[in-house]
Amino acid sequence: MIACEDIAGHPDFRTLLSLEGVDVDLRYASPDNFVGRDVYGGLDCAYLRREAAAALASAAQWLARQRPGYRLRVLDALRPQRVQEALYAELAGTPLALYLAHPERGSIHSFGMAVDVTLLDPQGREVDMGSGFDEMAPISHPEYEAEHLARGLLSAAQLSERGWLRAAMRQAGFHGIATEWWHFDFGDRVLVRRELPRVL
Repeated sequence: MIACEDIAGHPDFRTLLSLEGVDVDLRYASPDNFVGRDVYGGLDCAYLRREAAAALASAAQWLARQRPGYRLRVLDALRPQRVQEALYAELAGTPLALYLAHPERGSIHSFGMAVDVTLLDPQGREVDMGSGFDEMAPISHPEYEAEHLARGLLSAAQLSERGWLRAAMRQAGFHGIATEWWHFDFGDRVLVRRELPRVL
């Protein structure tokens, strides 16, 4: 276990602000999120473990080469256990609880090995992904994209943008999940939970 307050000087973690081509807009450090308030409470959470940070930098470099002018924007990265507990408490007992890892099991975010990202266009605007960050609904689920395209709920352009994001992240070694287009893990979830220290 590592206290979030000790991350800044920890050799296994790297600040996102040091990554070229990566924009940082941590939504849980502002009211612009599903709970409508800053849930970090002054904690500096703009960090990932070094291996995940290096992979994110690689994803940004690949994107810049393949699609000049486009950049990655990080919406959430390191999420301390105390923040995960606060977010889970907001949804506990509702159908939306499935969108958050139970605090006992632990979110991969709390190990600094998961990141939530979107794309910025050459004008610095977030691209249209067809649903918002943390929009807890089937429209956000990659697993339903073909059906949503067929029914006209998502456009080919929106799916293309999601595809560019996934391509950049996957070639760098990240893995997406079935329920959130913005979430990517680095490394095997079972091994991460078993072998790495959680940030409190």
